[in-house]
Amino acid sequence: MERPLLLVDSASLYFRAYFGVPESAATAPDGRPVNAVRGFLDMLSQLIRTRRPDRVVCALDEDWRPAWRVALIDSYKKHRLAVDGAEEVPDNLTPQVPIILDILEAFGIAAVGAAGYEADDVIGTLAAREPGPTEVATGDRDLFQVVDDERGVRVLYCGRGVANLEVLDDAAVRAKYGVPAASYADFAALRGDPSDGLPGVAGVGEKTAARLVARYGSLDAIVAALGDPEAGFAPGLRAKLVAAQAYLTVAPKVVRVATDIPLPSLNTDLPPAPIKAERLIELAAAWGVAGAARRLVDAVSPA
Repeated sequence: MERPLLLVDSASLYFRAYFGVPESAATAPDGRPVNAVRGFLDMLSQLIRTRRPDRVVCALDEDWRPAWRVALIDSYKKHRLAVDGAEEVPDNLTPQVPIILDILEAFGIAAVGAAGYEADDVIGTLAAREPGPTEVATGDRDLFQVVDDERGVRVLYCGRGVANLEVLDDAAVRAKYGVPAASYADFAALRGDPSDGLPGVAGVGEKTAARLVARYGSLDAIVAALGDPEAGFAPGLRAKLVAAQAYLTVAPKVVRVATDIPLPSLNTDLPPAPIKAERLIELAAAWGVAGAARRLVDAVSPA
């Protein structure tokens, strides 16, 4: 069986790690918390050990709230803004991210972001351009849209943790939401997503959103059909969609992940051992994560 490319939604995993491992349970020699570092490395180790990829890329949020998305929908992720306009992130998480990146660099595991884009867009682009099979590890449902059976792209959904992955192909997305993966972005735009500040259409829930997408095929087709008195909308539903028409014309551009952003040339190969072993030893000792580093070394070592 061909081994996959593993695309890791890094922010999704290190946020989950930060809140999943108590700060008091993982501290550096100087007392600073490294719970996100240890948790992230352990999740990555488990993914590598269980999924056996031969290529890995950790996708980064260079811009967690791109201006071009905000220009289309002002509420996009607005609820996550801190007073200074940056993303609201726990004080003790922010300094742990560079440590994670240093350790990945010492291992030789590729990590990449793109100015003006989110990690989702990096993943969407790599899933579209790199040869499959591809597995996307994330806790973000928006990435269900990149599932593509023809290209061998699946999502490893970490909603219940890396130890309880949901492996989603197109049939699984259809069973879960009533729409194919290729239509998930339109479905999500209709339904809305409070976690991303997307209002959706007032009064339209998951079942109605799925029924509309299944019947008309896309948001563009739904909006076009609003002008057709023979389109078959119930009067109340038509009124709701008409009231939200301005939102519906721009929402797909916000929800859909980019698949063609400029990315640097990458060596996606997962090395069988750390490429900078001495640097890794130094980092592991300095930050008190020798056990987690050893588990990652063991995970990447050939069986």
